[in-house]
Parts: sequence; structure tokens; C-alpha cells
Amino acid sequence: MPPVYLDYHATTPVDSRVLEAMLPYFTNHFGNPASRQHAWGWKAQEAIDRARGQVAALVGASAAEIVFTSGATESNNLAIKGAACALRDQGNHIVTVATEHKSVLDSVKRLEGEGWKVTRLGVKPDGLIDLDTLSSAVTDSTVLVSVMAANNEIGVLQPLSEISRIAHERGALLHTDAAQAAGKVPLDVERMGIDLLSLTGHKYYGPKGAGALFVRRRKPRLKLECQIDGGGHENGLRSGTLNVPGIVGLGQAAEICRTEMDRESSRLSQLRGRLLDGLQQALDGVRVNGSMTHRLPHNLHVSFDRVEGEQLLMALGDLAVSTGSACSSGSQAPSHVLEAIGAVGDQAGASIRFGLGRTTTESDIDFAIERVGTVVRSLRR
Repeated sequence: MPPVYLDYHATTPVDSRVLEAMLPYFTNHFGNPASRQHAWGWKAQEAIDRARGQVAALVGASAAEIVFTSGATESNNLAIKGAACALRDQGNHIVTVATEHKSVLDSVKRLEGEGWKVTRLGVKPDGLIDLDTLSSAVTDSTVLVSVMAANNEIGVLQPLSEISRIAHERGALLHTDAAQAAGKVPLDVERMGIDLLSLTGHKYYGPKGAGALFVRRRKPRLKLECQIDGGGHENGLRSGTLNVPGIVGLGQAAEICRTEMDRESSRLSQLRGRLLDGLQQALDGVRVNGSMTHRLPHNLHVSFDRVEGEQLLMALGDLAVSTGSACSSGSQAPSHVLEAIGAVGDQAGASIRFGLGRTTTESDIDFAIERVGTVVRSLRR
């Protein structure tokens, strides 16, 4: 049996339908959308406009509110630093969460070095923030609250509608890093009261190097300060020649996710249940990290008692999983997410993040159950 890939949180393969849509824009339709004087530029601009509408539809926005970027890390940097620069006359305080992606935590750390006050909220053992604690943290000097939609390690979904209400009551904006949630669970920026939303294509079967930032233009229209100068592209928010093939893929992948999300989520949730049941039947000392009620349908993060983490991953061989964020996987330090929920320490055991995906089958799940069970039992002996 070939190796089994269950690391879909790290990245996903480009869907064949997405690749088919992208290919002409590498060769036949290679124009620069900023070339307004001829057909090659017009054709490229048409593709950009179509993709902008497709991405907007995925999150309930208007096409004019989508800014194309290189991915969620750039989108997070633009949202957080851009808002801080634009709103520095209105306050000096930002609220975020200890379990955020490093691109959020490092962005606020940079601002903190420039004099901003930053509050990093802890989370409950289930990974959810405490709304009363958030309400106490947001003050009249708070200009931005940044809370991710779905955690990239334990898959926990935060209550964005309630968070936005708390932020807006004090006049603060809400930014959410939706890299793991977009295309996987329904998102509606209007209904949920989101002001800024980051996403990336390679997490939902689009290409790497293509992402977007939703920037609210209605009720109210937001002001951001650009972080990349030179040419004034994307309404002055992100200069640089647009990655037309990548953006076409980003849009096509968004369209596929929007139409197939319900069916795919139901299938993956059932497979996730099969995986958890199988692991718990095969082994004792299996603990789920994070809420199972408020969780991405394709995520399972579990710890195994009496096993060391690096030993477990090395022994799994042809089963591709991870301990946590791919962006920090080279680090030997404990996961900051697991630390925040109290799931690290001498008795915490080894943790695995299983990320199921579009091509995951029942046989893949059964292979994972058998392989993990065999390895854990061996290591415990």
C-alpha cells in the first residue's frame, strides 16, 4: 500500500479541476492585468475579476472587498499592521489569543516593540476563549481584536459572531485568520460581523502562493495602510504584479468548496468518527485535545499516554501526520497551542494531528488505526 497522507492541515493537493482552470494562464493567456491597452491584459483582468467574485462568494463578501495576497501569512500581516498604522490615532491596544498562528502572534509582537499594548488571552481546556474574559480585556483604547476562526492544530472553532459583538461594542475591529476554516465550514462576514478575514488557497485545494484578505468596505468602510509599496495595485493596499494563474486557481478552488462543502464536511466528519472510535478501541490512554463539539469536521488531535512524541512520529513511517503546525514543525519546543490548553508536561504523552481530506478513504482510516495502534503498543512495551 502506498504512503497514506493525513496531514491536510499542512497543505492540500491542487484539485485537478483547479489545475485545469489555471493552465491556460501560464501560456496562452499570459497577460498582465495591469496592461489596459490590449487584449492580453483584458483577458487577464477578466480572469482576476471572476476569481475575485468566486472568493468573495465563499465568505459572503462583495468582490470589491477582496484583496489578493501571497497567502494567509501576508494577509494576517497586512490586516494587523495595516489596521494598527491606520488607526493609531484612535487607540493603542490590540487583543489576540495565545493559540493564534505564529503569523498573528509575531505581527502583534512586532507592534508591541513599537509601543502598542497587546493582550494575549488564554483559552479554556477545550481550546475556546472565555467570552467574559474577552469582554473585560477590550477597552475604549482597543482598535483591533484578532481571533482565528479555526485553530490550525486542534481544529477548534471560535464563536466569531459573539466575539464580533463584544469588539464592536467598544468600537474595535474584528480580524480573523480563516486559513483553516475557509472552504471547510460556512463563513459569512456580514452575518458574523467580521471586518477583516485572511485565507489562503493551498489549504483548500488551490495553489500555494495565492491568498486573499477580505477588507470591509460597507458599514463602515475600513482604512488600512499598505505594507508593500510600488504601483498601487489592489486599490493601493498591496502593490505588485498579480499572480494571475495562482489567483485563477484560488478562485476556482473557492467555487468548488462553496458548492461541495456540505457533502464533503459530512463525509469527513464520519471518517473522523471512524478514526477516533478505532483508536480508542485499539488503545487505552487516548485523549482528544480540544472541543469535539466546536471543531473542524476533518480534524482530530489526540494524545497517547506513555509515549514520546518524536519516537512516535519517526516510527509511523509511511503514515503522513504531524504533531502540530507545519509552520513550526522544525522546532523541538512544545506546541504553544497544547501549552495553552494544558496538554503538555511529563504525563501528557505524544500528540498527533490528523488532517483528513478530499481524497481520504475508509481504507486510509483503517490503515492509520492499525499503524498507530501497532506503533503505540510497541513503544509502550
